[in-house]
Amino acid sequence: MAVRTVTLDTFESTVTEPGMVFLDCWADWCPPCRAFKPVFENAAEKHTDAIFASIDTQKEQVLAGQLGISSIPTIMAFRDGIMVFNQPGAMGAPDFERVIQAVRGLNMDEVRAQIETQATD
Repeated sequence: MAVRTVTLDTFESTVTEPGMVFLDCWADWCPPCRAFKPVFENAAEKHTDAIFASIDTQKEQVLAGQLGISSIPTIMAFRDGIMVFNQPGAMGAPDFERVIQAVRGLNMDEVRAQIETQATD
C-alpha cells in the first residue's frame, strides 16, 4: 500500500480513520529521515491493514508546529483516532516492526478507560 501524503487539510480525517495509522514526520534535508523512509515504505507494503502517511515538515510548517514537532523524523501512531505513540528519531526495521505490533496489540477499551481516568484526575 502506498504511503499517503498528509497536509493540514487532511490530517484530521487521516488520523481519525478506524484502525491503525502510522505517521512519519520528515524533511528532505534530514539524513535520518531519508534513512528511515525505506523502512516506513516497506512496512506500508507489508502491513496493508494499516494506513501509513507522511508529513513533509518543510511544506507543512503550520501542521508541524501544531503537532509540536521539534525533532525529525518523528514517528506517530494512532489507533481508532487516539494517539498511542509519538517518538522522535529514526529507527531500524526491527524496532519499527515492534512498534507496529505493540500498537496492533493494544486493548483500546483499556486505553480509553485510562484516558478517562486521567481526564477526571
